[in-house]
Amino acid sequence: MKVFPTVDLIICNATIATASDVLLNQDIAVSQGKIVLLGQHLTSLFSAAQVIDAEGAYVTPGGVDSHAHLDQDNSVTGDTFETGTRSAVAGGTTTVFAFATQKRSDESVIPVVEDYHRRATGNAYCDYGFHLILTNPTNKIVDEELPTLVTDGGITSVKLYMTYEPLKLGDREILDVMECTRRLGMTTMVHAENSEMINWITEKLEARKMTEPYYHAVSRPKIAEDEATYRVISLSELIDIPILIVHMSSRVAVSHVRKAQTRLLPIHAETCPHYLFLTSERLKGEIFEGAKCVCSPPLREDPMELEEMWKGLSNGTFTTFSSDHAPSKFDHPQGKKAGLVDGTMSFKKIPNGLPGVETRMATLFCGGVLTGRISIQRFVELTSSNPAKLYGLGDRKGTIAPGYDADFASGIRRRNKPSSAVLRRRWLRSPSPTRCCIMTSTTRPSKAWSSRTGRATPSCGGRSSGTGTMEACWARWAMESS
Repeated sequence: MKVFPTVDLIICNATIATASDVLLNQDIAVSQGKIVLLGQHLTSLFSAAQVIDAEGAYVTPGGVDSHAHLDQDNSVTGDTFETGTRSAVAGGTTTVFAFATQKRSDESVIPVVEDYHRRATGNAYCDYGFHLILTNPTNKIVDEELPTLVTDGGITSVKLYMTYEPLKLGDREILDVMECTRRLGMTTMVHAENSEMINWITEKLEARKMTEPYYHAVSRPKIAEDEATYRVISLSELIDIPILIVHMSSRVAVSHVRKAQTRLLPIHAETCPHYLFLTSERLKGEIFEGAKCVCSPPLREDPMELEEMWKGLSNGTFTTFSSDHAPSKFDHPQGKKAGLVDGTMSFKKIPNGLPGVETRMATLFCGGVLTGRISIQRFVELTSSNPAKLYGLGDRKGTIAPGYDADFASGIRRRNKPSSAVLRRRWLRSPSPTRCCIMTSTTRPSKAWSSRTGRATPSCGGRSSGTGTMEACWARWAMESS
């Protein structure tokens, strides 16, 4: 009797999509969390504990969301690692990069990173890593601690702010950090908005009692993003380092990036789902409803700004497509309603941010791939392979090949179904009969998410080189259109 080698999982009849190829009628064999072999008729070569028929659907590398805010001190009602990563897996994302945030008063950043690891360990449903937010880059931190975190802690990136009083750095401080990150080979992420412009406009608006949620967008005009983007590109050119400008929303700012790229400067850029689909009209909701869509940079007024973001995704200007996941409860005194006190509205007090870690992959697939705006290969680049490479995981994640982590996402299109989705325990129904996505996922060898029960089990994986780990994920979504 012939004995077949045993594997944990075989995915059959898949249309494998990577950043470079689309392979039809492929099988994928998985063992111990790694891809073993790609080919056809693998069930005749291996004995598998489980076989999943992809039914010809696209199977892509699991999503890598490189911008998500989880369990941060300044977001009391936001997601924990448990709730946030559970949503990520439900939406086809199998690796999340969150932020370890230094406070101004923190004299050392090593305890900061250790604290965020404690928050995540044993509570994450997917693999995770951290970017370090620097708010007080002292000589000790820059000269001693950052090198230690790179060599021993696996930290590959820092994030700097040009706005927000508790977080922002001046140009000289940014240059000091850039000099260090260049030496260490780190990626420098930048939130680019001109703080002085924003503060000046905000004071004028408050003096005129123009403080409803819509005026949040007025207080942060496109030119504030445009100027700061041009300035930080100039700073990076001076030091000669790669930077990534996060959550871009302005077409002029994007044009600055594009021009820098044509000069072969290592300037990367990121945009997010809300800058593709929403305008500032959302901030004009009745009563205080507009607070739900307060984020920074704000939603833009002109729909042409959205079109330019799509163009940047298709022509290669944007390196990554991230969620900037930063949810807050609405009807909570420390959530969005912090901006409503005794009937008086104050956009300045509304917590910034929108959810998106669960819906990031689906929105880009439905709005981009299914409409022909981007190819499936470009989809994989933006959602998985590029962020994996940029943040030091390119040898493990971001493609489907032997030896890589067995993290997958799959889309199946169906018709004549109601447009609906489950998000944060609430059943949502689309107001129009357009494409929508319902997500499910499981893990090998233990279950992480069940679409039938809606329950999940946290990963018990340890951490290595600054990241947390979970066993191989199979994340599968059903694309529905009517």
